[in-house]
Amino acid sequence: MTVADGPVFAGEGRAFVDLHCHSSASFDSLSSPRSIVRVAAERGLTHLAITDHERLDGAFRARDAAPEGLTVIVGEEIRTREGDIIGLFLERLVPPGLSARETIAAIHEQGGLAGAPHPFDRFRGSALRARRGAGRRRESVEEFASELDYVEAFNARVPYPAANQHAFDFAAARALPGVASSDAHTLMEVGIAYTVLAGPIRNAAELRAALRETRLVTGRASLFVRGLTPVNRLVQRFRGNVRIRGITPTDDRAAPAATAPADPDRSPESARSVDSTRS
Repeated sequence: MTVADGPVFAGEGRAFVDLHCHSSASFDSLSSPRSIVRVAAERGLTHLAITDHERLDGAFRARDAAPEGLTVIVGEEIRTREGDIIGLFLERLVPPGLSARETIAAIHEQGGLAGAPHPFDRFRGSALRARRGAGRRRESVEEFASELDYVEAFNARVPYPAANQHAFDFAAARALPGVASSDAHTLMEVGIAYTVLAGPIRNAAELRAALRETRLVTGRASLFVRGLTPVNRLVQRFRGNVRIRGITPTDDRAAPAATAPADPDRSPESARSVDSTRS
């Protein structure tokens, strides 16, 4: 794991990968899946993971709309009892509210990869940051860290450098792959941070192998852009799209219809319910 001192330009066999991005399926983003993949391709990404909170439908729409040359990885950002975990290469929802180890196991059962996003950001649900509190027992970091496939060693939305440095050092000390991710909630942020890997990457096994050697390209979202998130949440709340606290998924491809946001990529008729077929 190394950090690039500037942009890395396209070359034969290289993959340019952003493993953390949110669409309008999330309760805190207004970016349509179709617009996200257009912007990602324009900015030279070869792989983009759509990781909406407790939903997969936005990722499936992005995958269907992806232009040639861009591979969309279906993912999910899942709230565990310890904090957030990202699952990649999913076909079925992983419900929130499980322990981190249970969540990681559920991701691996699907053949996917499990990662820790913004792991030491004290302003967000960070699975690797020690917490105090009553209630159900929280697992210690050391109980599940070795089961992770990667750690976000750099997150473009983390507001202070020490947290990203802590994540970088944590991954390096445990020989865990580290990646750089945009955590984009707006189109302006897509690909602002990314990871350069050796390709080709066509499936979960090839991504897991490529993560053994990573080059991190780091960029930061502006305070103005990060400040749009509360506005996004208000708009989504008005649309009826709020964070899902607990689900028993009957449709493996989408969230319950009651939480589906208005999506500019879909007709009003299709937005009223979430089909079990691909958009």
